[in-house]
Amino acid sequence: MPIINVEPRTRAQESTNAIERMYITMRHLFNRGFYKPMGVSGESLRESLLTIRPEIYGSIAEDKIELNGLLYVMDRLPMGIEECTYINLTSDEGYGRSHFKAIVPKKRRRNCYRIDQQQMNIEITRGRSEIYDILTHLTFLMVESHKIMKRVIIGENGNVTRDWKCLEDAIEKEELTQEEKEVTVIHVANILGRTFDEVMQVYDDFATPSNPHQFLSTIYYLGLLGKREIMDEQKRVVTFSPVLRERLGHHIHGDRWALRIKKHLIEHNLFDRPLHIISANLHSVMNSIYGPKVLATQVAKNGRMETFASLSHAQGKKNRDAVKKYALQNGMAELPDASGTNIDVQIFDTSKAAFEKIDFCEDRFRESDTDQKPVLIVMDYAFGEQAYETLDELLKPYNDGKEMHLMNIKSISIMGKAGILEGDKGDIMVPDAHVFEGTADNYPFKNRLSKKDLATEGLSVVSGSMVTVLGTSLQNRDVLEYFYNSSWRVIGLEMEGAHYQKAIQAASKVRRSISKKVKVRYAYYASDNPLKTGHTLASGGLGLTGVKPVYVITEKILEQILHDSVAKTKQEVPE
Repeated sequence: MPIINVEPRTRAQESTNAIERMYITMRHLFNRGFYKPMGVSGESLRESLLTIRPEIYGSIAEDKIELNGLLYVMDRLPMGIEECTYINLTSDEGYGRSHFKAIVPKKRRRNCYRIDQQQMNIEITRGRSEIYDILTHLTFLMVESHKIMKRVIIGENGNVTRDWKCLEDAIEKEELTQEEKEVTVIHVANILGRTFDEVMQVYDDFATPSNPHQFLSTIYYLGLLGKREIMDEQKRVVTFSPVLRERLGHHIHGDRWALRIKKHLIEHNLFDRPLHIISANLHSVMNSIYGPKVLATQVAKNGRMETFASLSHAQGKKNRDAVKKYALQNGMAELPDASGTNIDVQIFDTSKAAFEKIDFCEDRFRESDTDQKPVLIVMDYAFGEQAYETLDELLKPYNDGKEMHLMNIKSISIMGKAGILEGDKGDIMVPDAHVFEGTADNYPFKNRLSKKDLATEGLSVVSGSMVTVLGTSLQNRDVLEYFYNSSWRVIGLEMEGAHYQKAIQAASKVRRSISKKVKVRYAYYASDNPLKTGHTLASGGLGLTGVKPVYVITEKILEQILHDSVAKTKQEVPE
């Protein structure tokens, strides 16, 4: 028989397999109800994560401690979680009505509760993507904690290095002088395998109003719990509550969320008006419609984009409040989330907005029939699979107990931030298809936005396919390079696109609860480039770089909605 030479697996293939194993393992552990991250049950997760070596976790596979990745994770987990041996993932089970005070992570909207000195409960209301996100971060955190102790424990008797003893002494003090802080940082840098400068660069980023030395506390408790696992066999445990396991996947929170929106529309006689759904942040649509009127002096003096950028500063609060107050008096309504989705909503009745001093609004729109002027439903960003749950529920007909009432949906526009593979932070991506990572699913669509629509001086615009990833915490350079260089011609990655499109296609082509002619718009601005060192999500936020692309996309979406509402006055009834 001829000898067949088998090509060795590439890094991209190894990483893809590791990502698939990781998600299968997480589902298995969820169904099981508990696991020990640093025990036998968590071994598969650890091995997969070390194989993938996600870009935001930097040096996870090296002996030195990853500082930027640690900051990224701690910003998304509740304060104090590094001190807890038991972490319990729960559904919304009523803790908010107890004496427990909710702990909300700095950069993730989720309610967490410190039950006692050893246990942290984390409410899961945003679906499987949120569970994957948390488990991945916890795995990273515990891998790093064991790396700390391997550099600290001497021999088999549990003796520790002088560096660790000095850190313990510093933790016991209520306050540290600058000299004591720098001495401690020298010892901690030695524990972490980092330089004094590297530690000092991130030190203040960990600080909180109540604890300016939070960095030292984080390292100490990570190491302390790692030591207990190694020396005393006190394993940290992650559990999933029975109620969470029972409720997951049943759209409980999405149903409540969508029902409230529909009831608001009915109560304010807006349900039968042309409806346009926009998934975006909760400031750009409001500022684009009302900002030029309220801040006319600043716009005339500094320019539109500069004025919008100033609203992002701390000193811009007075102007932000002024715009919001005017908006609430002229057609905007707020629906703060009460469902557990953590997705707030704004509803704009454009018949009550004058659209003064706005270039993208035509005169004939201002003069058009009030009954035909559109209603904008602006929903804050969803998280991963939650995008399907919320949009799927929103597009369903309203059942008043007697009959089903179809919604008059005219368009669905998605503006989000995403990782870019062909450009830099702040650039714009216009997709024509979403490819769902880890599956054979792909969703081509006709995008009403184009490169030409968004071409603006100072901004680069690219078009092509977008890959919807299972989690940003698993960004892997080799897999992304494959998507970028292969015939998939992927230009970027995000977490919600395929889920949104799945809901749209189900509603328009299967359930037929909305018209097949509903217009779809997608555009993303780049928050990071995971293929460039120093440009990953862990390298920091966009800052003011994101202001221009956000408003360019927002204004083009609004321009098309207003133009179409004048061009077509005949109401389309879903087929």
